Amino acid sequence: MINFERFELENGLKIIVHQDKSTPLACINILYNVGARDENPDQTGFAHLFEHLMFGGSINVPNYDEPLQRVGGENNAFTTNDITNYYLTLPADNIETGFWLESDRMLSLAFSEKSLEVQRNVVIEEFKQRYLNQPYGDVWLLLRPMAYKVHPYQWDTIGKEISHIENAQMQDVKNFFNKFYCPNNAIMVVAGNIEVEQVKVLAEKYFAPIPKGPQNNRNLPKEPEQKEARLLTVERDVPATAIYKAYHMCARLDSEYYTIDLISDILSRGNSSRLHNSLIKEQQLFSDIHAYVMGDFDKGLFVISGKLSKGVTIEQAETAIEEEILKIKNSLVTDDELTKVKNKIESSHVFGEVDVLSKATNLAVSELLGNANLINQEVEKYLAVSNQQIKDAATKLFSAKNCSTLHYISKSN
Repeated sequence: MINFERFELENGLKIIVHQDKSTPLACINILYNVGARDENPDQTGFAHLFEHLMFGGSINVPNYDEPLQRVGGENNAFTTNDITNYYLTLPADNIETGFWLESDRMLSLAFSEKSLEVQRNVVIEEFKQRYLNQPYGDVWLLLRPMAYKVHPYQWDTIGKEISHIENAQMQDVKNFFNKFYCPNNAIMVVAGNIEVEQVKVLAEKYFAPIPKGPQNNRNLPKEPEQKEARLLTVERDVPATAIYKAYHMCARLDSEYYTIDLISDILSRGNSSRLHNSLIKEQQLFSDIHAYVMGDFDKGLFVISGKLSKGVTIEQAETAIEEEILKIKNSLVTDDELTKVKNKIESSHVFGEVDVLSKATNLAVSELLGNANLINQEVEKYLAVSNQQIKDAATKLFSAKNCSTLHYISKSN
């Protein structure tokens, strides 16, 4: 059980405080309710560009990292299609430095042409290195637009294409910042060896003066039900042929989410899982194979991906995956198998509650999903899933018409 207190400033900033006296550290996690899905389809990659720009200094702090490192702190950030998350950890005695730094860049990020140019080049280089010039790097640039035709999940966080970042103008960047990087579009979690009253005082001092931003009411286009199997075959200079199968599934808050997440664990969590046992150990058709949910807030994807062993054809691989899918659709999972994956969920949840940073991030995400206490309720939701629910969800999920398949053929094969 993770205990916390919650309050809100007049400018709309939601604050959650979790006290943990077992650590000398404190963590500040600021989650902005903006991700790649909020971008203009002709100006993608902006949320990720901002992840970099936010470290380019603010009006009063030209170098964000330096004062933080001086007090023994460290920081990082990540962007997804749903959120942008910034976090720092430091000795609890120095928590005020964290408040100062985070509030200053929320209030007055330094928009200089130099900073924009530097970060723009960093992102363009990342696009080339990680997505275009790396083996299998372009998979999601191919798979997303195949699976999504109208919803903005059709592009990755890096953006649709490099030109969108290359052409990013200062005014576009400022508009994006002013719309999304404001207190009423953020959730701050402070966790660690701190007092609730201390956090309230510091929040009032540093964040209360920041003016409220606009109300952002999302009205994203809903992805229509996929009614035909989709297939794309590409040839690339990669070590092994790979296959990717993406099935549309429910949203993160739907009750069925927990059932489908358990299906991914039954299929591929650990060396005793079905896909690993059958397709790697016994039949030796794959060198690796995984099944996972993307965890998207809106209706997301369930993905099966694997790299083929040498000499195996794409048809053999496809047939073998289909046979495993038929098994989980046609017969009930045993009680033992279901208990095993539930136990793994429970233990990973316990281990996930060990460090303050994980707790802070999970509290922020839970609050954004509507209720910070979700963090304390999720294990029960997994434990409540029955064998019959697994079978029913698998039957609905694994329809050929609901699948987008990418055959990623190695030239050397």
